[in-house]
Amino acid sequence: MWTHRAWQGRLVAHPLPPTERLRHYASWCDAVEGNTTFYATPARDTVASWAAQTDPAFRFVLKLPKVITHERRLADAEGPLRAFLDAIEPLGPRAHAIWVQLPGSFAPADVPALGRFLGQLPQSHRYAVEVRHQAFFSDTSAIRLLEATLAGVSAEWIPFDTTAFFTSPPTSDAERDAWTKKPRLPLRSSALTDRPIVRYLGRDDVTRTTEGWQGWVGIVADWLREGRSPTVFIHTPDNADAPVLARRFHDEVRARVPGLDALPDPIPAEPLTLF
Repeated sequence: MWTHRAWQGRLVAHPLPPTERLRHYASWCDAVEGNTTFYATPARDTVASWAAQTDPAFRFVLKLPKVITHERRLADAEGPLRAFLDAIEPLGPRAHAIWVQLPGSFAPADVPALGRFLGQLPQSHRYAVEVRHQAFFSDTSAIRLLEATLAGVSAEWIPFDTTAFFTSPPTSDAERDAWTKKPRLPLRSSALTDRPIVRYLGRDDVTRTTEGWQGWVGIVADWLREGRSPTVFIHTPDNADAPVLARRFHDEVRARVPGLDALPDPIPAEPLTLF
């Protein structure tokens, strides 16, 4: 989530003890995708250390464990769900949304199961769902069914925009690897709630990455003017410069919405010297 090897010693100081790593990342960006929680529920003490390293306004979008979403497919998952929600409780307001990422095999016929699952969740959290089945992007009835289900419980639909990435064949090892793993889905740019969340995947080439997100700059600026509070995550195939690009995206939005707060100044990766 915040210990990417390519950032160490270049964007964030290295070495850093575990109790300082997130603090340094949080000086670059004010939100993080909790992808590691997909593989295992963290210890409560670990989560408490995350809270201690971040301001209350910092945003965690935490992915539900795969045992809930992929293995049990949202059924008979009370035990793992209870353990997960208890573990993340120390985050308090930092838990911006619980991220329900569903497998590509999760089809429109499965939406009633999603509705039952979401309806049983505690209202103390916000929820956001990511789907990857093609029908949710091409079948009008499937789109309406999912939107109605999510709207009924005030849950958001997370788009993962890979359209810029798939405009031309890969040119690097990182791009070739991502080419085989990332979903190739049509663009979706609608918000269902006042807290939309966007995931964007660019290319190794910075120019192509920034060109590909221009539509999102306008959409996010409009959301802010409407009083929404969007969260945008910027990715590239290797994520080596993702924090820098995220700040650049923020600056482009802020140029259109001057009232948007600036991001903090990053903690220097190397100690400051007098000479």
